[in-house]
Amino acid sequence: MPNRSVFFVSDGTGITAETFGNALLAQFEAKFKHVRLPFVDTEDKAHQTVRQINHTAEVEGRRPLVFTTVVNLDVMAVIKRDCKGLIVDMFGTFVEPLETELGLKSNHRVGRFSDVSKSQAYHDRIEAINYSLMHDDGQSHADLESSDVILVGVSRSGKTPTSLYLAMQHGLKASNYPLIPEDFERRKLPPALVPHRKKMFGLTIAPDRLSEIRNERRPNSRYASLENCRMEVSEAEAMMRREGIRWLSTTTKSIEEIATTILQEIRPERLAY
Repeated sequence: MPNRSVFFVSDGTGITAETFGNALLAQFEAKFKHVRLPFVDTEDKAHQTVRQINHTAEVEGRRPLVFTTVVNLDVMAVIKRDCKGLIVDMFGTFVEPLETELGLKSNHRVGRFSDVSKSQAYHDRIEAINYSLMHDDGQSHADLESSDVILVGVSRSGKTPTSLYLAMQHGLKASNYPLIPEDFERRKLPPALVPHRKKMFGLTIAPDRLSEIRNERRPNSRYASLENCRMEVSEAEAMMRREGIRWLSTTTKSIEEIATTILQEIRPERLAY
């Protein structure tokens, strides 16, 4: 059967909805088109979500599947009232309505993921992790064209943990490159990155928070001084604006939130589930 669209709707990152949904969909011998809709935390966003889902239903001629972990009652009321998809709440009964809707009998197999090490997706994930480790902190310029995303930002702005999270959780080849004072003096991106600008995503951070983090590593150094941190962050943000690089501040965000935002922005074609 043709790929059916599956929406993961949440007023948070949607990680729980995806975890539950993907675990259930793995019981069926079918392929699905995944659509993430995180941060649906207002009624206006709920109406936008419903319009997107209903449009998909009209285009595809069948009801999309909608896994949701929305906890806001007003937001959920909009979705339940107006959505034309099959809504599957994480607290509802999962498998039986899916069997009816998909016209397939589930495998009812415990431990479906026990043989994951034999799958190509698993090996792709391991390859992505190895790639991200090799391309951490600008260690290698080799094969940058294979990167799904290249994170740039000043040292200690969250590039390494985000790269590894994207590799481990989503199988993406994520490289990262630090922007350093020499780059700011030249007012140009490192030459190796220029051909890959479309894959770049910037991370920044509040200077005072950056100073705290750097002082844990190199206390009382110029590297960690608030004055230097202010200069580096200001120059890095100015460079991102000049180069048209999408970016966000990691100051108050978790790795999961940062990664979710990046996925929403770059929309990579290849994702591991």
